[in-house]
Amino acid sequence: MSTSNFLAFDLGASSGRAMLGTIANLRLNLTEIHRFENRMVEIDNHFYWNIFSIFDELKTGLKKCILDFGVQPDSIAIDTWGVDFAFVDKDGMIAALPFAYRDHRTDHAMQELFQIIPKEELYTITGIQLMQFNSIFQLFVNHRDQVPQYEVARELLFMPDALSYLFCGIKKNEFSIASTSQLLKPGKLEYEEKIFERLGINKNLMQEIVLPGTILGMIKPEIQKETGSKEIPVIAVASHDTASAIASVPASGKNWAYISSGTWSLMGIESDKPLISKEILDLNFTNEGGVEGTTRFLKNIMGMWLLQECRRIWSQKVSYSWNEMVELSILAQPFKCLIDPDDSTFLNPESMPDAIRDFCLNSSQPVPETHGEYIRCIFESLALKYRFTLESILSVSSQPIEKIHLIGGGANNELLCQYSANAIGLPVIAGPTEATAIGNILLQARAMNTISSLEEIRLMVENSFHTKRFEPEDHTSWLLQLERFKKILL
Repeated sequence: MSTSNFLAFDLGASSGRAMLGTIANLRLNLTEIHRFENRMVEIDNHFYWNIFSIFDELKTGLKKCILDFGVQPDSIAIDTWGVDFAFVDKDGMIAALPFAYRDHRTDHAMQELFQIIPKEELYTITGIQLMQFNSIFQLFVNHRDQVPQYEVARELLFMPDALSYLFCGIKKNEFSIASTSQLLKPGKLEYEEKIFERLGINKNLMQEIVLPGTILGMIKPEIQKETGSKEIPVIAVASHDTASAIASVPASGKNWAYISSGTWSLMGIESDKPLISKEILDLNFTNEGGVEGTTRFLKNIMGMWLLQECRRIWSQKVSYSWNEMVELSILAQPFKCLIDPDDSTFLNPESMPDAIRDFCLNSSQPVPETHGEYIRCIFESLALKYRFTLESILSVSSQPIEKIHLIGGGANNELLCQYSANAIGLPVIAGPTEATAIGNILLQARAMNTISSLEEIRLMVENSFHTKRFEPEDHTSWLLQLERFKKILL
């Protein structure tokens, strides 16, 4: 059987990497080609993404793949986090550094926009959870404040769209990433015109929406020359990282839920259609575009961001490995304090440990006194939030849930996996850890006719990667803590 090679650029809010996927004998092998740090840039009290630096790192990854590893990929594709976007000016240039979703300019935008489009109506016509950093609120603020990059904008490209454009010169909006914007009709490849009309925003900024697996175009000649690449296609996979990750869940049937665990934890189910109701609005679940006509019905939960930021603050005095932090948490007092991971104070505080301490004080709880207690508080609170979220899913969906697939970087954290099984009361299947890159690669393979379906993708994942099963332990004790946790949420 012939060998196929696909290069995935997987970008998160804290790091990026180039991953080479080689398919041979119905199995997928991964090789990390290049990894780099990706952080927001703060300029004049605003947070941005340095898209030009990111693009340079992607070209470096392609060049390393060819020169250092001796592999000419058959195609490339990019996935990133959701909601953020870049503007393109009349000359076809990226107008400025894109704003980062954690920028504080949208802190009060939701209530102001709701004066124009009431939140119940906005949710009904989009099916997307209401979060202050959604593209709609960012675009609204840009229009309201007449931000210079918005003033010169002729076109809008979401982050993976913009990076693909820099590679091949083709401007499209891929469906899964566009669906995070809260600008689309639920489950449709169509922007909701009344949103643009009522907000006074030019709908012509938006591009044609294409499905995951669309070949956009060929790498530009100048990039071929710079990297040593042949003329290969740039593919729009499921370019929202969670959409690619969910495509790689090694599951069959429908009776399962997923947790895609990274900087964010995305927990939900794969649905045949959007689920929209007043009750679901109150629960603030979202309906984002998936692969092969599926909908990702899910909840955004603040994930490893909480721990990443604690580690960053502590690194000024002491440097911990991830394994050392797990060990510290094991030694700490169980259930000393709990937090709501999704409290707005945790979105982008100056000091995450201080924000956690303040939350505990304001909720009349003991405060963490050691780094281990902070870490244990985060792990236990996340596990309980997963249980609470599953209860919410079951309250609005008739789909039975028999197990949880936990994918992404969090699958490496066996303590969190066990806590999650304990709190949820169902088996947790951990892995694969490289779910997003795997989904990206296998969706490239599908676009290039190496794989024929989503079912075949998942079967290849199951045959290629190890998973570990965690059974619930001490579930009764966790249920007692769940009641305490629910009071904290109120």
